[in-house]
Amino acid sequence: MDNNSFFITTPIYYVNDAPHIGHAYTSIACDVLARFNRLNNRNTMFLTGTDEHGLKVEQAAKKKNMETKKFVDEMSVSFKKLTKKLNLSNDFFIRTTDKYHKKASQYIWNILKKNNQIYLDKYKGWYSVSDEAYFNDDEITIHEKTKKKIAPTGNEVQWVEEESYFFKLSKWQDKLLEYYKKNPDFIGPESRKNEVISFVKNGLNDLSISRTTFSWGIEVPHDKKHVMYVWLDALINYLSAIGYPDKKYKKFWPANLHIVGKDIIRFHAVYWPAFLLAAKIKPPKRIFAHGWWTNEGKKISKSLGNVIDPDTIIKEYGLDTLRFFLLREVPFGNDGNFSKKALERRINNDLANDLGNLVQRVLIIINKNLDGKLNKIKQIKKNDKKLFEYPEALLKVVEKNYERQEFHKVIDNIWKLISEANKYVDKSEPWKLIKDNKKRAGDVLNILIVIIAKIAIFLAPIMPETSKNILNKLGLNINKLSMKNIKENNFINTNFRVEKPEILFKKLI
Repeated sequence: MDNNSFFITTPIYYVNDAPHIGHAYTSIACDVLARFNRLNNRNTMFLTGTDEHGLKVEQAAKKKNMETKKFVDEMSVSFKKLTKKLNLSNDFFIRTTDKYHKKASQYIWNILKKNNQIYLDKYKGWYSVSDEAYFNDDEITIHEKTKKKIAPTGNEVQWVEEESYFFKLSKWQDKLLEYYKKNPDFIGPESRKNEVISFVKNGLNDLSISRTTFSWGIEVPHDKKHVMYVWLDALINYLSAIGYPDKKYKKFWPANLHIVGKDIIRFHAVYWPAFLLAAKIKPPKRIFAHGWWTNEGKKISKSLGNVIDPDTIIKEYGLDTLRFFLLREVPFGNDGNFSKKALERRINNDLANDLGNLVQRVLIIINKNLDGKLNKIKQIKKNDKKLFEYPEALLKVVEKNYERQEFHKVIDNIWKLISEANKYVDKSEPWKLIKDNKKRAGDVLNILIVIIAKIAIFLAPIMPETSKNILNKLGLNINKLSMKNIKENNFINTNFRVEKPEILFKKLI
């Protein structure tokens, strides 16, 4: 892997249903990290896409009386549209029905077979179509009302008996535990890591990796009766999208980070590294599982009719506001509650009062009293230094926050800078200095312009349109800036004339 490369992925999304807030949450988090790493001048690859095989997809197509291929073509479009609605900067969108993905999946199957990791036998056990997952007897419970057998996820399981190819997962139990020990940052957050280690320590059974009872999937090489288990096929997308099996995939592999929901951590942190190690391919560097959202305190479900459509929230409150709220409201990795009151409180307090007010009042003073002109700073006084030197120190902290996927801390730390800037305005009182000491007023206001520009650079990964809007007001273009500018003070275009600013964020009554 190129040392200056950064490869981040969302899970690929099942096309059996429409996109919802969970998809948006994962995708936005990945987008923020991709944008930050680009601003840090790293060669970045951001991958997302759709998982289009499996029994669940085939059944969803049948319900709509559609051919499966036509169904997945239509559903994949809705996820592609989501990338536009969320302003994602993904470099590639993969579909597992694409030919190059089939080639890569069958190639890895053949390697696993050659390495004596696959054998043919009969599968008997509990299978959840909703989860596309197998469960052990001790994981199954009986639903109180329906008396149906239920997986730990809450979905119904059915007894399956069929001929199947198996992957020798049991052989990798000790090697996986050893790998987790040697790579303590492989799984995050810590709670998920402990969950995975506990699962592996309890013993791994060999994994059924083919099905014969349906045909919507990638054919097993040299055995047309079987299609590959959907998770083996799906996980390989992280390789096929970057050119595997051609050697060019090594430019970005191993991936720096897979971000997933907590419900699919087992597939990514147990099965995936086992498949890769068995095929003699390095596992990804890190896998991070985020939590789930409730809606106004209630579990989100189709039966309750409270599924959150990101499009509806964007139309009502704006995209950057949604991006900001999702990443600030709860620590990434924890479960969170989506509440309109909490969202509106963030808009009023954080966005309108803190950020909006800072930009508004500084630019109005410059426009009104200095004819909108930005002068070079002539003198930095002792009481200017704390604010003036703050961004460079903040950059080091923010970089560490991003490395740990601590998005709420990134935002909290940026808001500390905004708070310092607002305190500086209150203490310096530039509106009074204009009358008594215009030269000093000019320095104070231009120090604030440099700080506002740096705040906008910090915000660019999280709130790209807001950042662009602020920087445009200062005659700057985010595409010509990077995190290097945080350490500089001479990037402001002093020939630019600041116009009277419009309100960035309107308060909600």
